[in-house]
Amino acid sequence: MVAPGSVLGLVLPLILWADRSAGIGFRFASYIDNYMVLQKEPAGAVIWGFGMPGATVTVTLCQGQETIMKKVTGVKAPSNTWMVVLDPMKPGGPFEVMAQQTLGTMNFTLRVHDVLFGDVWLCSGQSNMQMTVLQIFNATRELSNTAAYQSVRILAVSLTEAEEELEDIEEVDLQWSKPTKENLGNGYFTYMSAVCWLFGRYLYDTLQYPIGLISSSWGGTPIEAWSSERSLKACGVLMKGSIPRDSVSGPSGHSVLWNAMIHPLQNMTLKGVVWYQGESNIYYNKDLYNCTFPALIEDWRQTFHRGSQGQTERFFPFGFVQLSSYLSMDNADDGFPQIRWHQTADFGFVPNLKMPNTFMAVAMDLCDRDSPFGSIHPRDKQTVAYRLHLGARAVAYGEKNLTFQGPLPEKIELLADQGLLNLLYYQRIQVQRQDKKIFEISCCSDHQCKWLPAPMNTFSAQTLTLSIDSCLGAVAALRYAWTTWPCEYKQCPLYHPSSALPAPPFIAFFTDQAPGY
Repeated sequence: MVAPGSVLGLVLPLILWADRSAGIGFRFASYIDNYMVLQKEPAGAVIWGFGMPGATVTVTLCQGQETIMKKVTGVKAPSNTWMVVLDPMKPGGPFEVMAQQTLGTMNFTLRVHDVLFGDVWLCSGQSNMQMTVLQIFNATRELSNTAAYQSVRILAVSLTEAEEELEDIEEVDLQWSKPTKENLGNGYFTYMSAVCWLFGRYLYDTLQYPIGLISSSWGGTPIEAWSSERSLKACGVLMKGSIPRDSVSGPSGHSVLWNAMIHPLQNMTLKGVVWYQGESNIYYNKDLYNCTFPALIEDWRQTFHRGSQGQTERFFPFGFVQLSSYLSMDNADDGFPQIRWHQTADFGFVPNLKMPNTFMAVAMDLCDRDSPFGSIHPRDKQTVAYRLHLGARAVAYGEKNLTFQGPLPEKIELLADQGLLNLLYYQRIQVQRQDKKIFEISCCSDHQCKWLPAPMNTFSAQTLTLSIDSCLGAVAALRYAWTTWPCEYKQCPLYHPSSALPAPPFIAFFTDQAPGY
């Protein structure tokens, strides 16, 4: 006969063990934490995590003692995941999100607090996106300017790569946080992304509601590392490519950063993405960039829309920075201008037919000869972010009568008998200085063509005339700012008069009437 005490001694540990095991693996996705920003109306924010198969999970949104809503779901096998979509919420907060797992008589509860609703933007790319606030002009002032921006929350994904698509982020460098001097300038090329932070700050100044910023970038990486296998196949990229080591310092394996640093975020409801990448494709698949970049955008859009149960817009806004300048030993090398052009899918402007709902910050005039990080890493990220946010206000937020891109010609007229080219712009232009070399014509004779300077001649509010009398043959094409280093800092010849936005680079063939048409 067993003494009652010993029976209790056997049963109690069993109950405790069962109780504890029911809680094993019950957690939120790794990026769901205190201080996060969830996407506001009209979309519903997605809350998800992991649990015990067969368990019921109840997600409750609270504000103080008030329950705002409850959502109930089950843990699915074999992924052991659960997911709910919250009802659309107006911007604001703070709120508490509580998740309770029930399995039989056992309950486990998770909580995250100080949650805000606003717009969530994902920032990705290579080193110019990775550069921190510590590395930019006026860093001390920028690092201390956080008090007014406590509703702009930041998250930095750790540098990880994977051969297969991951379901969840393996690690974060900086969990959701309020901005501080320390976490905005943790070090060089760590966190927080200066372009991302400043973009969010400018947006907050305009919108006056919470902004969530997720930085997931890695320096020295080609676009192929950030692309899924299916989007690379769509562009005919060989899955095992040979990448020159002098152009790539980070992971270069195809899809390895998509797998580890982007795909795991797919369930998140986003407002949009901003992107700064391209330098590592100057010598690798440069001629495919006009396919690989639009394909990346389309694939990310499909993936986030599907992963968020349709809550992230199918064609969410996607902004990017056109490549800046670089002090190259060979300024005749056309790698930088080619990538700049391909970043627009060879239209010269965005949005366009191949890249709908996109916006671009031109940065070729923001060069930095003396950058301690090399001229390829210019320190003026404030102007980059400001130009990006203008595009976001126009494209993502539908602000009317806002100039967000510099002037491009809408008509190019060849006046060969007068030795002139006449450019009619669709916007007003400000000729900041006369330049004899930044415009070039392709002059052809005897089946050979050569690029020659076309000096700026006369101009008015919306027209510009170029001299082409140096060409004794046929003029076949015109290009503008088609060099690695087109001008000194903010000293390109053409800008929009009131917005100070530079005219973007372009190339036009005389079968065309204007760039991209």
